[in-house]
Amino acid sequence: MGTFLFLDMELYTIYQKHPNVSIDTRRIEGGEIYFALKGENFDGNQFVEQALEKGAAHVVCNASEWSNHPHCTVVDDPLATLQELAREHRRRFEGKVIGLTGSNGKTTSKELLREILKQKYTVQATRGNLNNHIGVPLTVLELRDETEIAIIEMGANHQKEIEFLCTISQPDMGFITNYGKAHLEGFGGVEGIVKGKSELYEYLKTRPDTIAFFDADDPKMNQRSEGIAQRMTWSKKNSKADLHIDGELKKGFVHARWNDQYVATQLQGMYNLGNIAYAILIGKHLGVSDSSIAKGLEEYTPNLNRSQFQKTDKNELIVDCYNANPDSMDGALENLSTHQHEHKWAILGDMFELGAESAAEHRKTIEQAKAGKFEQVILVGEHFYREAASEESLMVFKTTEEAYDYLNKKAPDQKLILIKGSRGMALEKLIPVL
Repeated sequence: MGTFLFLDMELYTIYQKHPNVSIDTRRIEGGEIYFALKGENFDGNQFVEQALEKGAAHVVCNASEWSNHPHCTVVDDPLATLQELAREHRRRFEGKVIGLTGSNGKTTSKELLREILKQKYTVQATRGNLNNHIGVPLTVLELRDETEIAIIEMGANHQKEIEFLCTISQPDMGFITNYGKAHLEGFGGVEGIVKGKSELYEYLKTRPDTIAFFDADDPKMNQRSEGIAQRMTWSKKNSKADLHIDGELKKGFVHARWNDQYVATQLQGMYNLGNIAYAILIGKHLGVSDSSIAKGLEEYTPNLNRSQFQKTDKNELIVDCYNANPDSMDGALENLSTHQHEHKWAILGDMFELGAESAAEHRKTIEQAKAGKFEQVILVGEHFYREAASEESLMVFKTTEEAYDYLNKKAPDQKLILIKGSRGMALEKLIPVL
């Protein structure tokens, strides 16, 4: 994960002069600080010379042969140095930081919140999915003096990871989207997930002026967040919550209602109502008007293969294949069932990191897909193949490539097709033949 160390303040001075940081020499344009990180399959030290040739202002590496170079700093651990540089920068940042984590909906919540807050503030948010022990420090190091609010997404697949990321992001306020069955293997079960995600609450408890936002209908969030200086809630049931919200689906899209506002969003599935609620609640707390909040929600278009609705020349697609776990799969299938389309297909890919629960959870998804009475169910991946190869009513393939060949020949037309699976299945490769 990384270790705490004493940062050479000369390096921070260099960063102040050259505030663009890179870990990839292919993206160096000139003037960056290059951190030569190491991984299982790469060693950034091999590219120090290339970084300098391309115009890097400075290099941080752990290759001793560069110790006398005027534009290189040699350290024991470049990653730990990157993380500590980010901590120092965060300590000096005068804006507010919103930290978020959760099993599902992190990136969608972050994007919605950015759309709302930018109506009033200068906002910086995590780019894409840079939410781990490398991505979070890179995000923090992108914060500039003009940034008023930073939204930092934190992902984890085992306990103590959110705790560590909070030492870098140092959030002033935060929220957990939900506790779900994601990364069961790494967290050691559902209770391990609750404990791991709640490390964000534990961090907020260490400071006297923090705020937690949470779902008042979730008793675990209510219990785990006790002791935080200020708590604000949203609810679908309790009109006494700080935000009372309800919603409905129209052709699969979420329509949300609060106070006197009614908004038609471009988000598929009622499972997104919670993401919408957090964005509204935090926006209201930070003084964004209801009309501006509504504008932000209406203008947000899903991307990155998350709940994206696409019309092709032949079909309508619900592309939700950036990640998958039992809870998000359940929500996606339930949403598909609500559509009135006559020809509904579900293309489902394996769910990863479920550990000992993998077989049972894949079987539950299979049974739910069969109960949905869809025109066609296509299952892709080794896990699904083991559980459903003998199911005559289903099409089952071990690989995405096999599914591609089948769909290329089948050439589905005039269908509504859900594409849902874990990122490693790369189901987006099927889109060209749909």
